[in-house]
Amino acid sequence: MKTTTLILGCGDIGTTLGRELKADGHKVIGVRRDAAKLADSGLKAVSADLGDAAALAELPDAEVLVYVVSADRFEEEAYRAAYPDGLKAVLAEFGARRHPPRHVFFVSSTSVYAQQGGETVDEASPTEPGGFSGALMREAEQALIDHDLPGTVVRFSGIYGPGRDRLIRQVGEGRIAAATPPMYSNRIHRDDCAGVLAHLIGRAQAGESLHELYLASDCEPAPLHEVMAWLAKQLKVEATETIQSPLRRRASKRCDNARLIESGYRFRFPTFREGYLQVLREGGYLPEATT
Repeated sequence: MKTTTLILGCGDIGTTLGRELKADGHKVIGVRRDAAKLADSGLKAVSADLGDAAALAELPDAEVLVYVVSADRFEEEAYRAAYPDGLKAVLAEFGARRHPPRHVFFVSSTSVYAQQGGETVDEASPTEPGGFSGALMREAEQALIDHDLPGTVVRFSGIYGPGRDRLIRQVGEGRIAAATPPMYSNRIHRDDCAGVLAHLIGRAQAGESLHELYLASDCEPAPLHEVMAWLAKQLKVEATETIQSPLRRRASKRCDNARLIESGYRFRFPTFREGYLQVLREGGYLPEATT
């Protein structure tokens, strides 16, 4: 019997994950408000508003549930609906079923950390978010951790990859972060997001024990200036403007992925260099070589 995996909020990461799981023999069902957006994904698609109890009740049973919903906009109301309220409704629905999921995965974010002084953070570090986004994400995490259904939270750091090129565009315009004070940044390639989830799902399906929480970030936290300077070199552009706050919410911390590595996961893009090189090549950003 094929394992049925239900991906709730099946956008970019969910679709990449779904294709990987399907190749591994899973029956994958992608759920999003507009299933037409999954028409070319190769996945079975279902339209559903996860805020609608009746729509939730119509969703099929699944052995594995992946909650990878994105908020519609950066506003408190949208974050509350997408994360704590949405996840709690899903847990209530599927937890009461005759055949509940064997494991639930919730995709969270390192926005739950408030550290800003370059500290190293891991799964045991304090989470005292000051903004509504981190606070609501943390509330959703705890809802899964406290629930009777077996569940695992995966905190992704800054996601980049094909189509996620904000930093590349900034550098292409000659804008670069200041070298001092160093502002540490953390990232994970879109393909590694899918890879991490597929890896943990595989472990759960094999009957191996999982932690309730994993921090998923690549193997080299790096000052943002260093990342942007490297990109400028690849793009062959000269920095003409220093930007002090290139991120919407200033933060500086270093994410430690030791627990994930110990679980057996091997990064496809261990650092920003391998990952951004792939994005630059696929996006056609690299200047043509001169002869």
